[in-house]
Amino acid sequence: MSNALEQVKTKMAAVLEHFSRDLKGIRSGRANPAILDGVSVDIFGSATKVKALASITIPESRQILITPYDRGNAGAIAKAIEKANLGLQPVLDGNAIRIKISPMDTASRQDMVKLAKRKAEEAKVSIRSCRRDANELIKKQKTAGDLAEDLMKKFEKQIQELTDKSCKEADDLATSKEKEIMEV
Repeated sequence: MSNALEQVKTKMAAVLEHFSRDLKGIRSGRANPAILDGVSVDIFGSATKVKALASITIPESRQILITPYDRGNAGAIAKAIEKANLGLQPVLDGNAIRIKISPMDTASRQDMVKLAKRKAEEAKVSIRSCRRDANELIKKQKTAGDLAEDLMKKFEKQIQELTDKSCKEADDLATSKEKEIMEV
């Protein structure tokens, strides 16, 4: 039966990992290479992630430097960043691409905080969905006679504790991202 508990632990950890990656892609006042994680470039007829085509560095706190491994891809990478609607303006600088991260005003900071909170709520909904699925599995096992009533209650309690812990972790991640966004 610990199999159901292990499954729910794994699923909740995956939800938190995905949420953490989502938060890295939310813009804050500083340059962050994770902003470009979702950008794909059409090279030779296939979509390829920017980080597979170029080295991404942060030479200054408000600048991203992208150095393509193949110089011929610089223009395509710059166009893909523009098309991604990230609010970034790539500038071709020889064989490299520079992106200046403009300071965010209060309204855009508040929009980014709202986005982080919305993603946190989505993560918590997914966590609660994992809880529901695990509880249904346990109830089916009890109905089938594979599990005693007292064991079912014990497992439900453990699943609830996992859910509470995971939801708190999602809230903590969102709070830390909110502080990062609001930092001037």
